[in-house]
Amino acid sequence: MELASPHAVGEETTLVVIGLNHRSAEVEVRERFWVSEDRSYQALHKLFHAPGIEEVVVLATCNRTEFILWASNAAAATESVRALLVSDFALDTAQWGSFYRLYDEKALAHIFRVTSSLDSMVVGEPEITGQVKSAWARAQQAGTTGRFLDAVFQKALSVAKRVRNETPIGAAAVSVPYAAVELARQIFGSLEQRKVLVLGAGKMSELSARYLVANGASSLWVTNRTFEKAVELATLLHGVAVPFEDRWRHLAQADIVLASTGCPHVILTREDAERMHHEREGRPVFLIDIAVPRDIDPAVREIPGMFLYDIDDLEHVVAHNLEGRHTAALAAEKIVAAEAAGFRRKLAAERVVPTIVAVRQRLDEIRRQELDRFRAEFGPLCEEHERALDELAARIVQRISTQLARELKQAPENAEQDILTAAVRQLFRLHRSQTVS
Repeated sequence: MELASPHAVGEETTLVVIGLNHRSAEVEVRERFWVSEDRSYQALHKLFHAPGIEEVVVLATCNRTEFILWASNAAAATESVRALLVSDFALDTAQWGSFYRLYDEKALAHIFRVTSSLDSMVVGEPEITGQVKSAWARAQQAGTTGRFLDAVFQKALSVAKRVRNETPIGAAAVSVPYAAVELARQIFGSLEQRKVLVLGAGKMSELSARYLVANGASSLWVTNRTFEKAVELATLLHGVAVPFEDRWRHLAQADIVLASTGCPHVILTREDAERMHHEREGRPVFLIDIAVPRDIDPAVREIPGMFLYDIDDLEHVVAHNLEGRHTAALAAEKIVAAEAAGFRRKLAAERVVPTIVAVRQRLDEIRRQELDRFRAEFGPLCEEHERALDELAARIVQRISTQLARELKQAPENAEQDILTAAVRQLFRLHRSQTVS
C-alpha cells in the first residue's frame, strides 16, 4: 500500500490512518497487534492524550488493526501511535514496516473503501460496516471523537449504504463465514448429516453456524467459557449448549469444529488434536479458525485427517468469486472516489473554521481597541454618533472576515490552503491555541 509523507500535509490538522491488514501483514503479525475491546479503550485514552492527536478511533477486526486519527500534527501523531505499539505491543523496526501510514485524501478514501467493504479480504462482505460502526461507537463512548471524526464516520457509513443500494456488490460477495462453508464442502462434498461444534459465541460464530446449518449440517453444539452466552446462541440457532468443561465429548463426535473466540491464546493445541484423532479412530475433521488471535495451534495441520484452515486460507475460496464481483466493485470504486473527493473539499473547508473564528475574534479585539483610542482622543460622542461609529466598525470587520473566510475555504488544493492559513495566522499574530477548536 502506498505511503504518504506526514510532512506533505504540514502542521495543519489532518486525517491520518495507521494500520495493517491482510495485504500488508501475515496472520502471525496481525494477531500480534490485534486489539481486544478492553485494550481498545486503553489505547483510545492513551492516544487521545498523546502529542499531535486531537481525536482517535481504533478499528480492530480479524483482518485489520487501524488507528484513525484527527491530528493537529501528522508527524507527531504518527510517532505517538508508534510509541504506543512499542510500549504496549512490543513493536520492533521490522514489524513497523508492515504498517501503512496514510494522510489527508488517501486516508479519507481508505476509510470510505474499508467501510464499503472494498478493502476487505472478501470484497462486498457485509460484516465490516457493522464493525466500523461499533468502533466509532466505542470511541464516542470513550469521549475520543469530536466533530471531525464524527463527520468522517457518519459520511463513511452513508457512502457504504449508497454502494449497497446502487451496486450488486452485496449480492455478488461472499462473507468470511460463507467462505468457511465452501471449504467444508471441499472436505466432505456434502454437509448433510455433519455434526458441528462451535467454540465461541460471538457474531462471527453465529454467522458461520447459520451458513453451516442452512447448507445441511444436522447437529449443532455451542460451547463457551460463559455458559449463558452458549445457551443464548444455541437457542437462537436451535442447537444445544454445552458446558465448556464438557467440550471433549463433543469434540470427539464433531465433523466440523468452528473456532471464533476472543481468547488471547490458543484453546486447541496439537496434543488436544492428537487426542481427538485417536478418539475418532482417524475419521477426518474439518477445523476452521476464524479468530484473531488464532484459537487453534497451526501444528494441528501435521496430524493426518485434521484439515485446519485459518483466516488467511479463506483467501483461496474468495478467489473463485473474484470475477463475479469485479464489475460491481468497479462501480462501487467510482462512487467511493467521487464521494471522497466531494467530502474532502468539505473537510478542507472545516479545517480552517478555527482560524476563521480566531481571525474574527482578533478583528473584534482590534475594533474595540481602535474605538477606545478614538473616543479617548475625540470623545465623548453623542449617542447617535456612537451608534453610527460602532455600526461602521462592525461592518468593516464583517467585510474583512467574510472575505478571508471565503478565500480560505475556496483554496482548491490543500497545500495552497495551508499557505494561506499560515499567512493569515502570521498576519494577525494568532497563536496555535487560538486556532484549534
